[in-house]
Amino acid sequence: MGLTAGERAVLDEIDDDAILADVAALVAIPSVDGTDGEHEAQAWCAARLGELGLEVDHWPIDVAELAADRQFPGMEVPRTLAWGCVAVLPAGSTSSKPGPPPALVLNGHVDVVPPGPPDHWPGGDAFAVRVVDGALWGRGTCDMKAGVAAIIGAVAAVRASGLSLRRSLAVHTVIGEEDGGLGTFATLRRGHRGDACVVAEPTAGAIVPANAGALTFRLEISGRATHGSTRTRGVSAVDKLEVITQALRGLEDARNARVDERFAHLDLAWPLSIGTVRAGDWASTVPDRLVAEGRYGVMPGEPLVAARSALEAVVAAAAQADPWLCDHPVAVTWPGGAFASGSLPVGHRLLDDVSAAVLDVSGRRPDVHGAPYGSDLRQYAVAGIPCLQYGPGDVRFAHATDEHVQITEVLVCARVYALLALRACR
Repeated sequence: MGLTAGERAVLDEIDDDAILADVAALVAIPSVDGTDGEHEAQAWCAARLGELGLEVDHWPIDVAELAADRQFPGMEVPRTLAWGCVAVLPAGSTSSKPGPPPALVLNGHVDVVPPGPPDHWPGGDAFAVRVVDGALWGRGTCDMKAGVAAIIGAVAAVRASGLSLRRSLAVHTVIGEEDGGLGTFATLRRGHRGDACVVAEPTAGAIVPANAGALTFRLEISGRATHGSTRTRGVSAVDKLEVITQALRGLEDARNARVDERFAHLDLAWPLSIGTVRAGDWASTVPDRLVAEGRYGVMPGEPLVAARSALEAVVAAAAQADPWLCDHPVAVTWPGGAFASGSLPVGHRLLDDVSAAVLDVSGRRPDVHGAPYGSDLRQYAVAGIPCLQYGPGDVRFAHATDEHVQITEVLVCARVYALLALRACR
């Protein structure tokens, strides 16, 4: 497409040092899900966006009221308080009449997963950004505070350019994305909307117009306790987990036998894995109870109720075929967040617009493919707001102790967001 003089003027206003400083400032806030750090990060975003001259809505979220909504996406950590933050760069019109919704929303979450033991991180501090080999290292650099900083840098450049917008531009910073999507759910329930949305999740230079979903499942398995020296008198709940695990592996194989072409690049599109197992209370006692929790991939377009039913049926069939479990059924429940799949409508121009902006900034046309994890994309899609993902970082390093993001990716994304915002709003 090529750049106009106005677009070049905006890109010239991108402040690389300020963006990198914002990444470091955000990462320094330990905004682990369910902690006060979430509130601090939102307050930081509200203040930073307010400094840039945007109109900021920074409000306390009534978590209890929200949780009573039938569409509530769930939580995996307890919260009694949460905060929303939306900032709008208004259009240049002087009319007193309410204008149309923002032409573009840029979304990013500020919550992060726990960092684990300090000794897993060089220097012992997961929340102190280190710069090594052209990358920013630390918890939240990749997922996804670098994306949030790139958004802020883009909006700052549009603002600094002095160019008038015909349509407004919005920034949604949210919490709770990692454990269900509370923040975006609250933002949309408050009435904040837009014609289209780009979520700055890490996509490694690609554009992601479709997400699979994910559910958390819990298995409760009963056994019969006895002294370990008389093991054969009892029934180990750990041994019975093996029966269920084999059945779940067969379910995973069956569900991955045919894969949507958008996800064909993945070695396993809809994974099913057990992440935690708790059993027994004494080393020399055969355990009579086991609780296991895991993550279950939801296929594109698959209703959550259908996904749950498929797993429940496989577990029930495996239990029915086992002499012990047929009389002691496995309890299956679904705690935590519920991530449905989501996608951009086929043929929507947002995909071409983002592709063109990436090409004009980087000189290369980005790959386009689906992602196997859930995100807030699906919440905008359900609300009728066309949405896709494009952001700095590689999801392989999200949640990891080697979490990092390449500086060049952050700065490219900031320029893409600025260019996209100008084209959408001007």
